[in-house]
Amino acid sequence: MFTFLSSPPQGAQKSRRPRTRTRALAISTLAAAALLPSVTLACACGCGVFDVGTGAMFPDGSGGRVYAEFDLMDQNRNWSGTSAAPAVDNEDIGIRTAFYTVGAQYMFNRRWGMSADVPYWSRKFTTTDAETGDPVTFDHGALGDVRLRVHYAGFSQDMSTGVSLGVKLPTGDSTYANFDPDTKISSGSTDVLLGAYHQGKLVDDGRWNYYVRGMWAQPVASKAVYRPGNEFLGVLGAYYQGWTSNSGVRVVPIGQITAAVRGHDGGTMGHPDDSGYSRLVAAPGIEVSFNGLRVYAEAGFAFYNNMSGNQLVARQLYKLSVSYGF
Repeated sequence: MFTFLSSPPQGAQKSRRPRTRTRALAISTLAAAALLPSVTLACACGCGVFDVGTGAMFPDGSGGRVYAEFDLMDQNRNWSGTSAAPAVDNEDIGIRTAFYTVGAQYMFNRRWGMSADVPYWSRKFTTTDAETGDPVTFDHGALGDVRLRVHYAGFSQDMSTGVSLGVKLPTGDSTYANFDPDTKISSGSTDVLLGAYHQGKLVDDGRWNYYVRGMWAQPVASKAVYRPGNEFLGVLGAYYQGWTSNSGVRVVPIGQITAAVRGHDGGTMGHPDDSGYSRLVAAPGIEVSFNGLRVYAEAGFAFYNNMSGNQLVARQLYKLSVSYGF
């Protein structure tokens, strides 16, 4: 069985003059694949928080869980360094992405388990046409990059500490002609994913608890035209044990802070000067559970951004996930 606590991924390839690149940031959840609360959904536009972090299930015994998640990120504000920048400094105008993810996690025993995430992205990208100077919009939806992980939670009897090792496969669409490499739904790279988590009590009676989690994404194979930057995500969260009704419905409030740090992109079309960032996001959430069914909702609010060059950022991030344990 699992204790589920959800904490918590640009432009057209046509003739155009040199341009500032867009990058976004977001913070995702449902770290079923990471065995802990995640930050919110690594494309250059900052979707990595979704990619690396899908899921948030702490295992507390053998068994499995299937889940579905929806995340929404609307990158509509230009940012440079630690402050907002004039929109005219960036030819890209907006990137609105809906992330749909289905997955499963199964613990064979109290030590070992596996998980898989299969994402689908729907993206609307608005930029400035290089020839006319008018706004132009492209809509595209496609399968994203699948993530597979192996989990180990055998450091202690209560399974409060665990690690994961996995891979992100280039299964998504990296060929859509109207998106640049750093905007495409797939990064086109194979990444190694390394994660770890720990949870514990804040007070002796166990009513208040905390968790910490980290995840590192390291590209190990990529195309010559584009190599996504390395990315680290860290989460610090706390939750109240919640309230349970006479009918067995349980409500748990959750709060967390997510830190995301991404390196510069590489490759012939990587735009290193306008990629890379660090970000802090506060995300209050709530979980409702009943008879193995768990529903989690979260809203994330960025309170610190430090962007290289000019990049589009999302000011709010939204998540809804549903899971069932067996």
